[in-house]
Amino acid sequence: MNITTFAKRLLLPALLLLTPVVGAAEQVVPAPPQLAAKSYLLMDAASGNVLVESNGDERLPPASLTKLMTAYLATLEINRGQIKESDLVTVSENAWRTGGSRMFIQVGTQVSVDDLLHGIIIQSGNDASVAIAEHIAGSEDAFADMMNATAARLGMKNSHFMNATGLPHPEHYSSAHDMALLARAIIYEDPAHYSIYAQKEFLWNNIKQPNRNLLLWRDKTVDGLKTGHTEEAGYCLVASAVRDDMRLIAVVFGTNSEQTRAAETQKLLTYGFRFFETRTFYQKGAELAKAQVWKGVDRQVKAGLAEDLTLSMAKGQLKNLQASMSLEPQLIAPIKQGDVIGKVEVKLGDQVVKSADLVALEAVDEGGLFRRLWDSIRLFFYSLFN
Repeated sequence: MNITTFAKRLLLPALLLLTPVVGAAEQVVPAPPQLAAKSYLLMDAASGNVLVESNGDERLPPASLTKLMTAYLATLEINRGQIKESDLVTVSENAWRTGGSRMFIQVGTQVSVDDLLHGIIIQSGNDASVAIAEHIAGSEDAFADMMNATAARLGMKNSHFMNATGLPHPEHYSSAHDMALLARAIIYEDPAHYSIYAQKEFLWNNIKQPNRNLLLWRDKTVDGLKTGHTEEAGYCLVASAVRDDMRLIAVVFGTNSEQTRAAETQKLLTYGFRFFETRTFYQKGAELAKAQVWKGVDRQVKAGLAEDLTLSMAKGQLKNLQASMSLEPQLIAPIKQGDVIGKVEVKLGDQVVKSADLVALEAVDEGGLFRRLWDSIRLFFYSLFN
């Protein structure tokens, strides 16, 4: 429903949290660091706000960052019950022959889905990636179709996958922004499997390989995600860290060495944690107001948010925000749970920095004949005088 000019303006319950502190010193935010990389981006994980970016939507070869999508799809299939972690995957000759970084699985042997997942995430095994792709979709080409469908669902507008490994292909590309979106989905949709990304090493076939994400050793707040490297792509990294309940995602494409990608990614994380803060003002499902309902069994419906309303801004700015909401004045039953019945706006001065739909938190059925007739009369006079 469209919010009309007659919509009721209300202060949200938590407005006191947003009231400016008179005389408080504002922190000056310096310019972000300039990184030695082709493309980079820093995102607040909770809000999805992009804090820093340079060429964030440029389509570039992602190398083994591709395996974030491969692993994400595998965990989706596990959670949907399509495959099990204990399933044994027979290694094809095609998987065994795949070049580049390897888990060292042997042709004709059987490896569990769980071990393959560790081999993909920690060891960056191309052989493991092809094996899991064939197990899930029958072929790597069919799996690539699944990857692209999933990318579209996540809003990854500058990504296209041709394989499960990230080995070079002219039509295989992604972007820093897209990889941040994918990392965010991995982190929040499946925390149990996300813990694998923090593991520093994995032993398979008596071969112990370290996780190539150097930040896992250098910064105890970092708990993922994935490195990538080919001659074409350079050295790439998607990393995430948590400090004081704030999680950031940093993505770097196209640095010139393993050491450089770690150092440049660390610059982004340090800058973000130093100069920005994040707060969730309203949680999804919480009742923020009651809206009047016409011609319904009930006279009112609870209004709230379908998703958390979270903001990330320069430190010192959050306290200057003001929030209000608009409710549709002529809500007519039946109303389904989840129907949009209003809007929340958060402003910094005159600028809207965040808006979100207010939705019905419950259904309201159509009332009886007398209620509908009586409310039709009331609505007629309401419209005349409003």
